[in-house]
Amino acid sequence: MATRELFLHTTNSFNGALARTDVIAGLALRLYLAPVFWMAGTSKLNHFGDTVVWFGNDDWGLGLPAPAVLAALATAAELIGALLLTLGLATRAIAIPLIVTMLVAIFAVHIDHGWQAIADQSAPFANARVDEAAAKLARATSILQEHGKYDWLTSSGKFVVLNNGIEFAATYLVMLLALVAYGPGRYLSIDYWIKRWLSPASTPEHTTPQR
Repeated sequence: MATRELFLHTTNSFNGALARTDVIAGLALRLYLAPVFWMAGTSKLNHFGDTVVWFGNDDWGLGLPAPAVLAALATAAELIGALLLTLGLATRAIAIPLIVTMLVAIFAVHIDHGWQAIADQSAPFANARVDEAAAKLARATSILQEHGKYDWLTSSGKFVVLNNGIEFAATYLVMLLALVAYGPGRYLSIDYWIKRWLSPASTPEHTTPQR
């Protein structure tokens, strides 16, 4: 019995210590995602006319109805979302429209290209498109090595083929789901202090951290 109690005490202490890392984990998730959505939103805003056309075009765009409205909503969600994620304000609420934008990106833009964002034949989930890209990259590299300043051209990084799969969008989606489930973290988010101010008795420090 003593062994069981010791095991439970040790496990609870360990889990409690890990739970307190939500201070860092919540902040890290928010600060990782914020610039991603800020850049996406500002790009849409700066080229809003082109964004609307892309949203509505049936041939080479998304073919969505009411493209101007949806483009405006997506742009607003990304820009406002970036700001709110940075502050940790209304985190769960703003994560919902951002999740919707990621789902649209996955199923309307990237899913036909498979998983990988960058074509890599040796990576898991490589498909025929990735296999073909490997041969094209090898040929392009050969041409550049023969006719170009290859060392200079690759001094900032090696050449790759963009596969444009769902990898990045799916990663951001998972991170947003984590914020919905666990919240923005304690102390370093406005949500934490608002909840503590509204219901101070429900957030004692010795209990499970407020999310």
